[in-house]
Amino acid sequence: MSAQFLVAGGLLLLVAMLFAGYVISTLVARSTINHKAAATALFMQSLVAPFTDELASAGHLSPASSARLDALLSSEQLKDRFPYFEIWKPDGTVAYSNSTQIIGQRFPRSAGLSRALKGEVVADYADLRAGEHRVRDIDTPFLEIYSPIRSGVEGHILGVAEIHEFTQPLQQDLANVRWGSWLVVAGSTLAIMLGLYGIVRRGSRTIEAQHTALEARIAEAERLAMLNQSLRERLQRASARVAELNEQFIRTVGAELHDGPAQLVGFSKLKLDEISAASNSATRGRLVQHLGTVLSQALHEIRTIAKGLLLPDLAGLPLQDVVTRAVSAHEARTNVQVALAIDAVDIEVSDAVRACVFRFVQEGLNNAFRHAAGASQYVSSTLSGTLLSVAVANDAAAVQHDAVERDRDRLGLQGLRHRIESLGGAFAAEFRQSGETRISMSLELVGGLLEH
Repeated sequence: MSAQFLVAGGLLLLVAMLFAGYVISTLVARSTINHKAAATALFMQSLVAPFTDELASAGHLSPASSARLDALLSSEQLKDRFPYFEIWKPDGTVAYSNSTQIIGQRFPRSAGLSRALKGEVVADYADLRAGEHRVRDIDTPFLEIYSPIRSGVEGHILGVAEIHEFTQPLQQDLANVRWGSWLVVAGSTLAIMLGLYGIVRRGSRTIEAQHTALEARIAEAERLAMLNQSLRERLQRASARVAELNEQFIRTVGAELHDGPAQLVGFSKLKLDEISAASNSATRGRLVQHLGTVLSQALHEIRTIAKGLLLPDLAGLPLQDVVTRAVSAHEARTNVQVALAIDAVDIEVSDAVRACVFRFVQEGLNNAFRHAAGASQYVSSTLSGTLLSVAVANDAAAVQHDAVERDRDRLGLQGLRHRIESLGGAFAAEFRQSGETRISMSLELVGGLLEH
């Protein structure tokens, strides 16, 4: 924009400068000529004033008056500046001239003479084609100044005094005036151009900076839109997987109930039939005792399944206490020590985050206990800004289990992954050659994950 303004504005201002410079220099030159003409007219009036009465009465100058004017005009100072001087009658006759050959001759009136007879002081360059100039063979241009001669009483125009002035001093003055006016116009135009260019340049830079910032914001908005879309898709997939895993989990719980307590209860019903059919009290007592043992096993299995489904009361607990409670419950259940490295978390999180962290630690420790007999288990929890990182690991080689157990573990890990991803977090599992198995989760504790 600034470059376009510099080209277009520069051309327009150049044209305007040339036009203004020409007009101003012309006006100043004309004003200088008029000023010089006015001063010279006063000088001519002082020369002609003593002879106005004679011109008014006789219409011409006597030899004595002509001699007096010749004497006044013959000084070196006047001759070097004013070589010729004439007095014209209204009809175009020369009443006096310091060139005696044209005295008494009549010539066509020039435009300057005609205007002077109307009362104007006229200054113009000599027309060398005029008759009075051809008679004297004048070939050097002069500045002709016409001044009307008025009668002293009534102010009638008696004639016109014309004086010729050398143009060299005037040309030098006019040149100085023209150069000065052109310099003023050029300087003013340059200042205007620089000022306008500075304003446009600053505006152009502002627009460019805003355009760059806008493009950056658009790019950032597009990136965030793509990220939000990706997160939305991840959330939808995680929600779908959570629903699927819940169905799988329900089917698993149903299978556990069917294969465990339901079978035992069914067996107990058969025992009741045997008790009803028993003929003696000894047999009936033995069957009742056996029935009590089976029902106790069924009750124990039901409690075990229920205990795995229920979470302890976690409401209001800090995250480090949630991790500690999960570890303590595991140690009490397995009688295995777990190493802890926990940072304090001073951010109030929602119950969904507490449940997610508790289940992650619980499942990780259970897997480590089943696969590595609980050897070298440790749990770490760190907080960097708002990023929570929790890891569960063990250092011993894994113990082989049957296919059903491995499927159950995979189901548990998938459930953890999708539970964490549903909250916007990330899940990772590492199986290193050294024998260490490590699972980790990371969660940004912002937005809807905070407790309101």
